[in-house]
Amino acid sequence: MATSSWTSRRSSVVCKHGMVSSSQPLASQIGIDILKHGGNAADAAVAMAAALNVTEPCGTGIGGDAFCLFYDAETKTVKGLNGSGRSPAGLALEKVHSEGYQPSEKLPVGHGHTVTVPGAAAAWVDTVEKFGSGKLSLGDILSPAIRLAEEGFPVHGTASVFWEMGAHTLTGETNPHGGTMLLNGKPPRQGEIMKLPCLANTFRTLVAEGKTGFYSGRIAKAIVEAVDRAGGVLTVEDLEAHVTTFEDPISVDYQGVRVWEVPPNGQGITALMALNILEGFDLKDTKHNSTEYLHLLIESLRLSFADTLWYVTDPTVVDVPVKGMLSKEYAAERRKKISKNSCLSGCDRGSPMSSSDTVYLSVVDTEGNACSFINSNYMGFGTGLVPEGCGFTLQNRGWSFSLDPTHPNCLAPCKRPYHTIIPAMITDTKDGSLLASYGVMGGYMQPQGHVQVLLNMLEFGMDPQQALDQPRFCIGPGHQGASGTIQFEDGIDPRTLEELQVMGHDVHGPVKGLQKRALFGRGQVITKGAWWSQSDRIANEPGVWWGGGDPRADSLTIGY
Repeated sequence: MATSSWTSRRSSVVCKHGMVSSSQPLASQIGIDILKHGGNAADAAVAMAAALNVTEPCGTGIGGDAFCLFYDAETKTVKGLNGSGRSPAGLALEKVHSEGYQPSEKLPVGHGHTVTVPGAAAAWVDTVEKFGSGKLSLGDILSPAIRLAEEGFPVHGTASVFWEMGAHTLTGETNPHGGTMLLNGKPPRQGEIMKLPCLANTFRTLVAEGKTGFYSGRIAKAIVEAVDRAGGVLTVEDLEAHVTTFEDPISVDYQGVRVWEVPPNGQGITALMALNILEGFDLKDTKHNSTEYLHLLIESLRLSFADTLWYVTDPTVVDVPVKGMLSKEYAAERRKKISKNSCLSGCDRGSPMSSSDTVYLSVVDTEGNACSFINSNYMGFGTGLVPEGCGFTLQNRGWSFSLDPTHPNCLAPCKRPYHTIIPAMITDTKDGSLLASYGVMGGYMQPQGHVQVLLNMLEFGMDPQQALDQPRFCIGPGHQGASGTIQFEDGIDPRTLEELQVMGHDVHGPVKGLQKRALFGRGQVITKGAWWSQSDRIANEPGVWWGGGDPRADSLTIGY
């Protein structure tokens, strides 16, 4: 693929009825077709998630996990679905230590022990049953993806790059069926026709037999065999025990809007904590991406990560102090640690105890409902392990567990790990009306992206496309942590980077090129009206959808 010159320009898409936005044009087209055939936002979201599994298996799939937030226009409520899987019942910390892994270490990213139960299949079915229109069957919703997989599709440019980057995980003695995800033994090039007939059969089984067809029988047995070959202990009983959970989302008020995230074990609370801290600063008085502005965002996110990387885990196993972490009082206490002239020498976690390679897509429908949906294998193809006859790879989400027995997020049986994938939504604090369905994918970049994109709109009046186009920063290496070096994307003033370095920040950049820029995530935004606008030239018509797609992907936003 030719190196991107990064000079293209796109306007936000505007329309009156429904809108979809994803990282892949074929998936977006499928989503808009579902809406036009009577489906709602949830129906279209699942159809697009399945299509993205076909066209971008190097980032997502039915072998991974999924989360969603659904806005019900009739009741003006936001509802949450957690489709993350749990560790095997037979995987105790003592077993991992007995195999030679130390408390300070991480498991190898492709080891069978990193495979948690894939939650996406159940999440797709449950999203349709709980939030769908009821007008379309699961077969109607998955049939476009089945056709894509069976008849073949031309591989898009960005997907071909990341397919090639992850192709090494699809080979090896422990992965005899990985070749089914390659084309004549090689990753497909841009424009080549790729077929995934085994994946089409997996989707057909899900349609015919529902969740049982995935979590027991042929597919379950193949998953267990693939994990066993890679040294894992997952069983069919682990798969059969899986359940999706429906959860009340968490939220905070910021500058007149309410920002919603899925609660822990998701990391969305990181973005909310950072917004609480930033609320005490007058960001409008700072220039966008100036030294002062970036310093305040970086410090607020570093303080938030210091807490969430310790406290966030499965709340059914370990108490997570969510109320304390989201309190305005705690934010004020943490805010005091920020100096406007120098960076924190260290970022220790606080005590918030109180009395109490991923794809993201966004869909809104003509009724005003919205679905903020995210689906991931974790690191590219995940483990890269392909179950026989199934056509998908298994995630390595269990890599997020700590092997330190004193850590709240330590590995334990039947436990959900700290989870990076997070959908977001924004509503009006006063009346609960929908303002935006949005998200930014990409490991630990995700809450950082949520904050940066939101502030681009809310504080600086950018439309959705402009907000996504702006250069970003990322604390840490992306998928493997959120501390250390701060990466800055090309486009931020070099003098600003010099000034941040003088303040003590560990600056790296400017980061250029498609592959390296993947570190900064890929987002999609759909807003209801132009509430973000600070210009008299743009009318804030409440019946108009505005949407944008990330230039760091082959994004396409379509409205009708």
